[in-house]
Amino acid sequence: MTILRTLTIKEIRALFVSPIAYAVVAVFLVLNGYSFVMTLVMSKQATLVHIFFQSAMQLVLLVPLVTMRQFAEERRGGTLELLLSSPAPEIDIVLAKFAAAMVLLMAMIGLTFTYAVVLGLFGKPDWGPVYSGYLGLVLLGGALVSIGLAISALTANQIVAAVASLGVFGFLWAIDSLAALLPAPVDNWFIGLSLLARFTPFAVGAVYTSDAGFFVSITLLGLFLTVRALVRR
Repeated sequence: MTILRTLTIKEIRALFVSPIAYAVVAVFLVLNGYSFVMTLVMSKQATLVHIFFQSAMQLVLLVPLVTMRQFAEERRGGTLELLLSSPAPEIDIVLAKFAAAMVLLMAMIGLTFTYAVVLGLFGKPDWGPVYSGYLGLVLLGGALVSIGLAISALTANQIVAAVASLGVFGFLWAIDSLAALLPAPVDNWFIGLSLLARFTPFAVGAVYTSDAGFFVSITLLGLFLTVRALVRR
């Protein structure tokens, strides 16, 4: 546990030293802030549903920028071999990088809670969808980070890692549209793999155990594949 804590602190510091982290946070907040203000002015409705869907789409686009250098940069710089030869087990290394990325994402998502505060002060929002929406964003972010780490662990080029992650994320986000071209019951299998289809209930205030379990399973699978990628080295 001491090793894991030390590695996590190190990874958090390394992540927040990088200008990429601040650029990602800035883009995320500026776009969401603009959308929140414009939608509130035009619709006069105390809801964050549109923010949740926009934030989810932005996570699909921005998480690859966070995870691309986690392992790829270390491999390119020759520090990954040094890290793997240390007393720290592979699982601790992976969990530390995952925790650091999640700290960034949760800070980024948490800052948007000011929108909910504004709605609470000047309106009467339905708090159920607000809480479930934020839960969905955290679960989606965890799944994306774990997949991004697995891809980063497989390549020494962070640009390749980012592009590959974006391709996988985009495919999983829109895979439900492919289901319309497939016969039953195959179409239901594809819909079940869709990040959008799994996230939508959270955004509108419905929390299902199956959807939460899906995101948790994807997160655990991504972490497992990341560990296996490091062990094979």
